[in-house]
Amino acid sequence: MKISKVAKNTANRIFRMCMASGSLNETLMRSAIQKLVTQKPRDYQGILTALKRSIRLELARKHATIESAAPLDLEERSRAADSLAAQYGNDLTFEYKVTPELIGGLRVQVGNDVLDGSVKGRLDRLNNAF
Repeated sequence: MKISKVAKNTANRIFRMCMASGSLNETLMRSAIQKLVTQKPRDYQGILTALKRSIRLELARKHATIESAAPLDLEERSRAADSLAAQYGNDLTFEYKVTPELIGGLRVQVGNDVLDGSVKGRLDRLNNAF
């Protein structure tokens, strides 16, 4: 479904109004969506689709996935979480995964940013250099 420019602009305006001090205010967003659904302005489905995309991107920006070759103990998890919170803010959510293919090290993804300090990543970069 193609979304019109007017619908995108309207969705962006609604999204900006629902941001409070750098984070998404869930109650404001819920009330804005409820108002859209009840009033049904022109191209409200396009507006809702654009809002859904903006919300999904904002949630991904605040979610960190930490992959390691072996399970991390509590101290290592807190050290990684503190380091990421200092860089990306305190409102991050964390997900820890064990991926034995990494061989060693960590691979961290926060939104679109990927920090790969794994042995597999280094070997892949070395392989690509040749």
